[in-house]
Amino acid sequence: QVQVVESGGGLVQAGGSLRLSCTASGLTFNLANMGWFRQAPGKDREGGSCISWSGGSTYYADSVKGRFTNSRDNAKNTLYLQMNSLKPEDTAMYYCAARDVVFTPTRCARRGNSWGQGTQVTVSS
Repeated sequence: QVQVVESGGGLVQAGGSLRLSCTASGLTFNLANMGWFRQAPGKDREGGSCISWSGGSTYYADSVKGRFTNSRDNAKNTLYLQMNSLKPEDTAMYYCAARDVVFTPTRCARRGNSWGQGTQVTVSS
């Protein structure tokens, strides 16, 4: 069974930075396309960024492009999301996904409804 554990969230002022981490188990990590998704209160979950199994390809939603960097360390079974220039509208619960990720050059989505516990990011103005 695939399990993911997200960490690194917190409270930060607008303009600040955070780095999220996600460790995954129960799968062949270095063969899995992975993604970061987020859900703000009262809104649908949205795909923020996806990364290919090798780390060689990434996708970013327009809302985070140029500010967030998705990376992975396959030797450590860990996915990262470096978030810079944070804005209040980035406030959300952030989730990573290592299974059923739909990743194309123009799309980052996920099939299924099984998620980890997430990590909360709150950006104050």
